[in-house]
Amino acid sequence: MAIWDRLLFSFSRRAEKGLRQFELPSSLETAKSDEPVSLAHIMEQFEDCIDVFQRSIPSAGIDIVYIPHLIDPMRFTKEIVDPLSKAQDAQDVRDVLAQSNFWHASDSKKVVKGILSGKAAIFHEGNVYLVIVYGPKSRGVEQSETESVITGPHDSFTESANTNLSLVRRRVKSSHLKVVKLEVGEITKTIVYVLYIKDIVNMELVDEFVRRITNIEIDAVYDGNMFTQYIDDFPNSLFPQFLITERPDTAVSKLVSGRILAIVDGSPTVVSGPTGFFDFFSSADDYYQRWSIGTATRVLRFIAFVITISFTAIYVAVTTYHYEMIPEALILTLRESRSKVPFPPVIEAMLMEVTIELLREAGARLPTKIGQTIGIVGGIVIGQAAVQAGLTSNILIIAVASSAISSFVIPSYVMSASIRLIRFGLIVLAGIWGNFGLMLGIGFIVVHLCGLTSLGTSYLSPFAPTKWSDWKDVFIRGPFSILTSRPNQVRTNNEEKAKMRK
Repeated sequence: MAIWDRLLFSFSRRAEKGLRQFELPSSLETAKSDEPVSLAHIMEQFEDCIDVFQRSIPSAGIDIVYIPHLIDPMRFTKEIVDPLSKAQDAQDVRDVLAQSNFWHASDSKKVVKGILSGKAAIFHEGNVYLVIVYGPKSRGVEQSETESVITGPHDSFTESANTNLSLVRRRVKSSHLKVVKLEVGEITKTIVYVLYIKDIVNMELVDEFVRRITNIEIDAVYDGNMFTQYIDDFPNSLFPQFLITERPDTAVSKLVSGRILAIVDGSPTVVSGPTGFFDFFSSADDYYQRWSIGTATRVLRFIAFVITISFTAIYVAVTTYHYEMIPEALILTLRESRSKVPFPPVIEAMLMEVTIELLREAGARLPTKIGQTIGIVGGIVIGQAAVQAGLTSNILIIAVASSAISSFVIPSYVMSASIRLIRFGLIVLAGIWGNFGLMLGIGFIVVHLCGLTSLGTSYLSPFAPTKWSDWKDVFIRGPFSILTSRPNQVRTNNEEKAKMRK
């Protein structure tokens, strides 16, 4: 059996036991397991680290090493300082250190790692004990700014992985929810929790997901969006192959449907996979409204997708090569509007599209109040001024504005950004070859999408391969009475949603 096969088999066996932690090799860790565990040696590891404190309690013969920014001061005092300071003799100290929250450590590497992860290391009579007192201040649970909804819960994930885990656990009160702990990043040693529901998920997908994470070789991971680029099936594709969400209810819905989650410590987003192209067009709002309204909204998003990807390109193709397609009542208006424009339609369209992207980027980077001003300046002042100056036509302004607004109807920001970039390519093709170029570009996109996979599953599922049973929750939002099965994409053996009781 190959080495990697043995590793996968080992993971599968250990994953059955629930929460596990994988120890990854680290070439940058200076402490070694066979080195003596002494206060001098540990402090030598933290040489020039002014944020590492050493505190002594002479009456108890205790030295404590910790990082103040990573601990909860109240907990540190209550669980460590007070009991050890009140000890009358050596036996009292040993009784305190024998409590269950004090872990004996004989490995210098674990001691260094424990201090870096918010534990306090207690040195007494040649022995070292670790106590969890982790508790740095973090942002509270607030409303999501990128995935806002009108109805339904308004809480969102934060940068704390423990808080995010608790948000999921509050919604999934089942022992079937399993959590695997991994570590990514040679320097940052970022904690990544992999979540799945046993008896629903396909364990082959979990093994593949974990294999990709453990294969990541990088110094640092800062965010879930960055993390996905290392586990994508096709990292060079413009299309995202894992769903990123800030909403706990959305993440839980993915878990229940048989998908896998990855919570990256320090990131307010959670990664979900496998994911299909059409998953990026559904929103939590769809399920909190009546099915007919949810269906209408979802159809509207697909219409918005068609508009944003093709509207400007069609304008360029028609005004460059296919004037016969313009209605007779409109052609005079268009000709008059374009009569003052010195550029060909493709240059005119590219100028306006780039201007829109500049305004969008500026509005996103600036504070909220100034960002609104940028929108007014761009929408009214630059738009009207460009038409009056003869740089563009009125109809192109309408086409570009419609495309820009439609792009923001798509719930996923990552997918929306990909589509906006693809739009530029279609405009260029339409400017070179007209409708033929536009169809060529769309055909290339369809072929590319057909070849994409997410964790080895079809990216265009249930469209290709066709699974009619899944269409009731992809292109429409069917009534809950018929949404009783899990998607075929997750390859689960537990297809019926209600069969999970034990």
